[in-house]
Amino acid sequence: MLSFDLMAVLIVLAAFLVSAVKILKEYERGVIFRLGRVIGAKGPGIIILIPGVDKMVKIDLRTVTLDVPPQDIITRDNVSLKVSAVVYFRVMDANKAVVDVVDFHFATSQLAQTTLRSVCGQGDLDNLLSERDEINERIQTILDKDTEPWGVKVSKVEVKEIDLPEGMRRAMAKQAEAERERRSAIINAEGEYQAAQRLADAAQIISASPAAIQLRYLQTLKDIAAENNSTTVFPIPIDLFRPFFENRPSGSSQAT
Repeated sequence: MLSFDLMAVLIVLAAFLVSAVKILKEYERGVIFRLGRVIGAKGPGIIILIPGVDKMVKIDLRTVTLDVPPQDIITRDNVSLKVSAVVYFRVMDANKAVVDVVDFHFATSQLAQTTLRSVCGQGDLDNLLSERDEINERIQTILDKDTEPWGVKVSKVEVKEIDLPEGMRRAMAKQAEAERERRSAIINAEGEYQAAQRLADAAQIISASPAAIQLRYLQTLKDIAAENNSTTVFPIPIDLFRPFFENRPSGSSQAT
């Protein structure tokens, strides 16, 4: 049997190994403090610490999805609305994320909220609705610049939802309906203009040849006869009566 002293040594050794040996995953880094001073970030793999001397703060290097809650915004044209967004960021420098800021996750969240309110409040409502990509890029650029001293990289920002007041929604719906009606009227007018232009061109072509007018009359008669109507209208060309008017004596009207 093992002696009491040997068992005590084994227990102390096991406790030492448990407290001294740490295993970090591939996406983790451990910032080591030795007697209160940073000696660097280590990992992944097996990390050996000196019990009672070293202290490790574990940092996750994976991309974090930060949900920015709805913020009350007043646009430049005095429209009140709520805007929410989502921010994607990750830690690039574990030492800075631990030493230079108390809680980098909370700090990034607060900075994202204030930046969202500031950027969205600088533009009009129309710009906020139509230039979404430009606003996302501006917010991402500002956040990335401000979080760089913390060792945080903001890779993407997306404005998720724009909650408009009910009155503004009704006004925008009326505006969209009026715009559709305006486009419809323009299209109809354009069609009428093109049809009139084509008719005018056809009239000029037909007027150059009297035979063409007679052929058009016959074509019209054929179309009417195809309808099986009881009454048939036969158009008489005016040119047939022109010789009678031309040969009429000029003084006949006075004589009668």
